[in-house]
Amino acid sequence: MKDKEFSALRKKLEKTQKQMAQLLGTSIKAIHSYEQGWRTIPVHVERQLYFLVTRKLCGNNGVQPCWDTRACPQERREQCPAWEFSSGDLCWFINGTICDGTVHDSWKAKMKLCRTCDVFKTTLAKLEHE
Repeated sequence: MKDKEFSALRKKLEKTQKQMAQLLGTSIKAIHSYEQGWRTIPVHVERQLYFLVTRKLCGNNGVQPCWDTRACPQERREQCPAWEFSSGDLCWFINGTICDGTVHDSWKAKMKLCRTCDVFKTTLAKLEHE
């Protein structure tokens, strides 16, 4: 996530930098640094921010579950945490999903795949129109 995206999402939440720091459990200096591009936005902050924004602006809002979108076979579904926790619209948020047949070792690797997936792209498109 880049600094400008972070700032735009904070504004979509209608939060001040201080309120954002409280929500994310970090300092206001960290928020300043993220938005100025002085500091890399940590994985856990990116993940939490996406979660907060999607829950506030989108809810589930008709996003088709990932297992339907990706036509996952039943045996893969049964091994996937998104299926287990009935979170087909939050698959991008949950570590350990099996989107391409494997579990990814890192958030970065997972998000690389998620950014090409229709479930996540639909969520992002909804955020852009809010």
